[in-house]
Amino acid sequence: MSALPELKELERIITLGRGQVEVEVLCEVSLKHRQFPVYKLALGNPDPHLPAIGFFGGIHGLERIGTQVLLSFLRGLLARLAWDKSLQHMLQDVRLVFMPLINPGGMWQSTRCNPNGVDLMRNAPVDASDKVPFLLGGHRYSPRLPWYRGAAGKDMEVENQALCKVVHEELLPRPFSLAIDCHSGFGLRDRVWFPHAHSVHPIDHLADILALEELFQQTHPNNSYLFEPQSLQYRTHGDIWDYLYLQAQADKGKTFLPLTLEMGSWLWVKKNPRQLFSRHGMFNPVAEHRLHRVLRRHNSWLDFLMRATCGHAQWMAKGPTRLRLQERAVARWYRP
Repeated sequence: MSALPELKELERIITLGRGQVEVEVLCEVSLKHRQFPVYKLALGNPDPHLPAIGFFGGIHGLERIGTQVLLSFLRGLLARLAWDKSLQHMLQDVRLVFMPLINPGGMWQSTRCNPNGVDLMRNAPVDASDKVPFLLGGHRYSPRLPWYRGAAGKDMEVENQALCKVVHEELLPRPFSLAIDCHSGFGLRDRVWFPHAHSVHPIDHLADILALEELFQQTHPNNSYLFEPQSLQYRTHGDIWDYLYLQAQADKGKTFLPLTLEMGSWLWVKKNPRQLFSRHGMFNPVAEHRLHRVLRRHNSWLDFLMRATCGHAQWMAKGPTRLRLQERAVARWYRP
């Protein structure tokens, strides 16, 4: 039995959703005579012709807030299913997939990496096309150093293999799918990052990203999210979402939009500088009222993404409008 609070909450949610949620243990991670399961939860319509959204968190063990945001959202969804007819009807037209705790071993150890010392966000077989920051961009020197990619030529870590399995089975076969991966630890603002991380070149679906952002600004005009390609801040080797996005490009008739929510943890440290003396405090809100505020704020963002996925046909641009959106997006994010 695990004493990991986030894993215990996830298993309570699984019990709460019995009969409503499909549950699968994708793999187990061993650590000091303990076994930590990596769960996939799914609800909604499994029809592969319908859109789907995947919610992912806990890739970095230190960033507990990402898992907590997803668990709060999932618990609220299950509570609403008992009475919310609009949600019941929507789930007939969309598939929801959750992997809230991808790296339970790292979270147990309070490390960014998994128990093998590998940073799961530097572990995919993708090399940056340009120079990356020393160490931060991913390296193969030693698992004792942060941002270690893993040994060259070795298979991806089991946690990443489980993640890829879910994306390949649940998201990529569909005409439209979206993924949101929850992280913390960069900057004073909440950022929404999209590929590429390994290259400064614009992605083919830049028009769709801009259309989604403008839709969000129209429906939530007082938000403070900053949308941008990750490469605008720094480039990395081995980004798992770049890897999956590039694989999705093999089928030009389908759209896969992987997004990363990078919660601005520096703001929490700015408000309470004593958090700098805690490894958890650098990546997570410590004050209880601040934690509750973060959970509330991102609930609306996740709910928006779920509804936007379901209604993608109504906001995705086509023809000349799409070309104009692509041009505006390139001018905004890729030209000085």
